[in-house]
Amino acid sequence: MNFHRAVIKVGSALVSPESNGCSGKYLLSIAQFITACQQAGKEIILVSSGSVAAGRQSIHHSSPIPSIQTKQAMGAVGQMKMMANWQRFFDQACGQLLITHGDLKDRQHYINIKNTIRILLANHVLPIVNENDTVASDEIKVGDNDNLAAQVALVSEADCLFILSDVDGVFDSDPRYNPDAALIPEIAEITEDIYAMAGCTHNPIATGGMKTKIQAAEKAIEYGITTYIVNGSKSEVFEHLLKGENPGTVFLAQQNTIGPARKHWLKHTLKSNGEIFLDQGAVKALSRNGASLLSSGIIDCKGSFIAGDAIDLVDPNNNRVIAKGICQYSQPELQQIKGVQSEEIFNILGYRPSKVIVHRDDMVIL
Repeated sequence: MNFHRAVIKVGSALVSPESNGCSGKYLLSIAQFITACQQAGKEIILVSSGSVAAGRQSIHHSSPIPSIQTKQAMGAVGQMKMMANWQRFFDQACGQLLITHGDLKDRQHYINIKNTIRILLANHVLPIVNENDTVASDEIKVGDNDNLAAQVALVSEADCLFILSDVDGVFDSDPRYNPDAALIPEIAEITEDIYAMAGCTHNPIATGGMKTKIQAAEKAIEYGITTYIVNGSKSEVFEHLLKGENPGTVFLAQQNTIGPARKHWLKHTLKSNGEIFLDQGAVKALSRNGASLLSSGIIDCKGSFIAGDAIDLVDPNNNRVIAKGICQYSQPELQQIKGVQSEEIFNILGYRPSKVIVHRDDMVIL
């Protein structure tokens, strides 16, 4: 176990294998693994799915596919049951963190989450994180707990991420249909071919699938976080992990290719609300020279965004997103000042909050 701090993500199929209430069927082995890691001096953060499934019995619903409001009510009841179910496996205290993408997007909230996790760990409390299903709308949902776990690994500065599900790892083809499918034990680089191997989930209570697990791994390894996808329904998996063996698929951590944590937060956490199309001079200045984006380099912009929103910077020659950044102006303002020199902005708008449209410190090159 060559790690100091790990995030362990447990999927709905393990928390609620019958899709109707909490179960301890698989959680005992997981809890024993967590305890063994802690006894070895490791710090653990748990990201647990399953609140909606846990509360399913308590909320009446006539449709096999409950409405969003019904699911939110199920999550409100189920979150209590899920936390109680986890707590019974530990002698130590557990702490609950319910977060949304809106919390991760807000830099101050992001720092608050970081500090809360740090203090919980310092006091030997097990942090248990889940998406706040009762309030999350499409605009502020992370959407799946695989990617949430990657975000938690980033914010907590973990060096290892374990994604536990009911699958053994990544296969070279779908093992449900191909009996000769082979498990891929190690992935050094995530390519389009790797994504092509990912099928959709067939679990009715799951929100992810192999694709979201690979997305999560890509976020994590880029920040130097080794990531495992393993089968959490098999107790022997944890025996292998405790021996330092790989029972599933490991994604090898890369050198941090982005730089400061703020830029990683910008690339992987903020959702873009629009696009700015650049002339070739601006494309070259940004991608080769590390420059800020000026109004003179803008051809057009699309989307509905305000100052402070994240936007994609696009090379129109190939329609490729070359960078992502925080814009200092709104879309209506940019439509008025696109293509003009910075000195002319005040004459056009009557104010100039910034000489640059996107500062290089608020930009990550893709």
